[in-house]
Amino acid sequence: MPSHPDSPPSPLRRRLLLGGGGLLAGGAGVPAAAGAGEQAAAPQGYPPDYGRLIAAALREGVVNIRASTDEPIARPLVAAFEARYPGIRVRYRDINTVELHAGFLQEAARPVREDHADLLWSTAMDLQIKLVNDGYALPYRSPERGALPSWASWRDEAWGTTFEPAVIVYNNRHFAGLPLPRSRSALARLLQDQAARLRGRVVTYDIERSGIGYLLAQQDARMGGEFWYLAQSLGRAGARLSASTAEMIEGIASGELALGYNVLGTYALALMDRGAQIGVIAPSDYTLVMSRVALIPRRAPHPNAARLWLDFLLSRTGQALLAQSASRLYTIRTDTRSPHTAVALAERLGYAFKPISVGPGLLAGQDRLRQQAFVARWREAMRG
Repeated sequence: MPSHPDSPPSPLRRRLLLGGGGLLAGGAGVPAAAGAGEQAAAPQGYPPDYGRLIAAALREGVVNIRASTDEPIARPLVAAFEARYPGIRVRYRDINTVELHAGFLQEAARPVREDHADLLWSTAMDLQIKLVNDGYALPYRSPERGALPSWASWRDEAWGTTFEPAVIVYNNRHFAGLPLPRSRSALARLLQDQAARLRGRVVTYDIERSGIGYLLAQQDARMGGEFWYLAQSLGRAGARLSASTAEMIEGIASGELALGYNVLGTYALALMDRGAQIGVIAPSDYTLVMSRVALIPRRAPHPNAARLWLDFLLSRTGQALLAQSASRLYTIRTDTRSPHTAVALAERLGYAFKPISVGPGLLAGQDRLRQQAFVARWREAMRG
């Protein structure tokens, strides 16, 4: 299994990321091309002066996206955006959440350059909210705001774009004859009872290298002390740590690993739909649901193109493309013709449904002293 999130994808990982096939080829889901003037027209229902924003964005001619969403998954979205606004080129960079955050702060400390980030799109919700709280985000009231749930935006600076559950993923072959752990306490017991069978074959996020991993661990700890009991069980089981969702699911699907904890479920469900011998468990005690958060930096070199991209990402068309992607991302809108919506996910999870809100409640985990204490306790648990 690759040791670094930016390693070249294996054939199985390419299958995970590119399973949409025809969609990635630029056919289905991409608006049909018409005349350039028609493509650049304001979407129906937008403000009358939106054409000025489009014209300003066309003059900028480029938008730099920094994202933790794998580039192959975003490719249909990029193609559709460039088809709608053919004078704007999307420079999309897929990067680990922690590196994305640190790289942006380095850029923010230097004079603005043409290649600096215009929009940050990250699963590390708390890191994005901290950037907003620290004054790094540009306020923008998207014309799509009225079509979104109230929880999806904070101060018109941080925007939730997806709804994704954190789940337990397991390899069917490894679990032949074993009880499936439907809750965190059941998982902790299984790791103890099957220590010899599962040792070194369990994986979870490395909270020091993965922003989403740290976020989910923090949210787990807020739900009760049972998390630290589970963390100690993971440590005793010699759990591997990874910064990459795709890497973890690749290892489970190949059989190298038996189980993954707190894995983003959309990736796993999509691969399972395509025949991978894996299973997905939404924990019955509670299932955390997170969102990929987008923000426009206050000093973005192409702010108008960034506004266009954000509007497209939040639009019915953009959300439908996310739902149709290889990873079947659950969308925040309810007016897309897709079973992959926030409402559908809430109905499926029932009382276990625990969404993580986009807002200031995420800031507590970013306090430096709390963070240091939390990571130290995690390290101790991982020693077993």
